[in-house]
Amino acid sequence: MEAVVFKQIMARFDKLEQFIIEKKKLNPLTEVWLDVSDACNLLKISKRTLQSYRDNKIISYSRVSNKIYFKATDIEKHLNDNYLEVSNKRRFRY
Repeated sequence: MEAVVFKQIMARFDKLEQFIIEKKKLNPLTEVWLDVSDACNLLKISKRTLQSYRDNKIISYSRVSNKIYFKATDIEKHLNDNYLEVSNKRRFRY
């Protein structure tokens, strides 16, 4: 993995952490819940992709009436579970 890609991934984790911290300040609940729009923006995916994650039981969710919510910790867990650490770096010839 190139250093630039790694930095982008780490920046995304930092952004997620800051987002969760800010949500906790605004929300008296111990768990931060995100609606579909917030989850899509955070993961930088479409609503359809998020729907696919729900259909395939990739990310847990809660439904209240017709509104869907996701735990921020479940999204973070999904990102961490799918994190691939590169053990040996390949050198590229130019």
